[in-house]
Amino acid sequence: MERPNVIFYFSDQQRWDTLGCYGQKLPVTPHLDELAREGVKFANAFTCQPVCGPARACLQSGRYATQIGCWRNAQALPQGIPTLAGAFRGAGYETAYVGKWHLASNKSSYEESGGPEDFETRAVPPERRGGYEYWMASDVLEFTSHGYDGYVFDGDGRRRDFVGYRADCINNYAIQFLHNRRQDRPFFLFLSQIEPHHQNDHHRFEGPDGSRRKFANYEVPGDLIGTEGDWRENYPDYLGQCHSLDENVGRLVDTLKDQGLWENTILFYTSDHGSHFCTRNGEYKRACHDACTHVPLIAVGGPFQGGKTVDELVSLLDLPVTLLDCAGITPPKEFVGHSLLPLLKGDTSGRPEEVFMQISESEIGRAIRTPQYTYCVRAQGDAWNSPGATLYEEEYFYVLADDPYQRHNRVSDPAFAAARAACAQRLKARMIEAGEPEPVIVPKKG
Repeated sequence: MERPNVIFYFSDQQRWDTLGCYGQKLPVTPHLDELAREGVKFANAFTCQPVCGPARACLQSGRYATQIGCWRNAQALPQGIPTLAGAFRGAGYETAYVGKWHLASNKSSYEESGGPEDFETRAVPPERRGGYEYWMASDVLEFTSHGYDGYVFDGDGRRRDFVGYRADCINNYAIQFLHNRRQDRPFFLFLSQIEPHHQNDHHRFEGPDGSRRKFANYEVPGDLIGTEGDWRENYPDYLGQCHSLDENVGRLVDTLKDQGLWENTILFYTSDHGSHFCTRNGEYKRACHDACTHVPLIAVGGPFQGGKTVDELVSLLDLPVTLLDCAGITPPKEFVGHSLLPLLKGDTSGRPEEVFMQISESEIGRAIRTPQYTYCVRAQGDAWNSPGATLYEEEYFYVLADDPYQRHNRVSDPAFAAARAACAQRLKARMIEAGEPEPVIVPKKG
């Protein structure tokens, strides 16, 4: 393979179990399932931050959200730091960004609007684009569009209106880039869809027309059975959104094949976080549970071949160094995470067994997910304005072998005191590794 083209296809708020290759029984993702059969499926991929903006900041910076001051939404990616796009550009790649950015604005609250650093519905200036050259995006795409129709901004800051289903239109912009790209350089394309995120101002999920009928006979995921939340009225549309993404992945792959690029392209597909449909708190994410932390991850092309499944736990934060590794680029020294390439050969040396997550906005939370347990702690304080704390209280402890859907909190069960203590030590170590002060963790009260 020559210097490969690299495509990162990013969905928003997509559970891992919406894909057929992860167990979905309805024909929601035939194209992605085929890519999994050709490439590599990572069975246990988890976000490092179950909130839109911070997860994106981690991917673009290769660092933990608290290390760069982007631990919540409405915090801009700092200018002047090493970035993923900058590393690709430095190695001679053409870089392109299409879709939702969510890293340009600085706001003191969700309610604040129209300030000098609010680009949520305005063109993102070049210095706030993380180093990308080609640009067709909105800072907060859910504010400049709905399921049907909306607008983005091009590289010159001009508003570009689109008509049609949003995922189709965003995908079309990526295909336009492929048609107009430079022929003398490999490219790195970051395609950031907003589906299957809920439409904020309509308070519902907006699938393509006919989704409610097409996906009405879905099997209720185990974590949702017997719960409240709003999944009953939304899940068919949610699956419809996922199906639209799948169709668009298929169209993108067809374009690559038509242009003779497929054999020299590595494609990744994943999401920023999942969705628990208001069953764990009053929203869709911002919790430690698998429903909103376990994401799909498929890679195909280059070393990712043969229909292999990797079972080790991997983090979203492993992906920046992996993308660069695939292109033979040395990551900036500031980047953390572990390349996934050694896992293809069964080499797990130097990898932590657990994944570490920082949780913000709904709480000041920290968690680890191991093969056996989910362990989460929570601090008192202002979760919007405080990136972290020094004193945390145990909040959740799940024994996954007996409780795969995390329905029975064992945080106060004396039978698991030793296991919780071991998890607390591992969590402390990961927090220190992320540049946080060593915390004090106390048992849950009551």
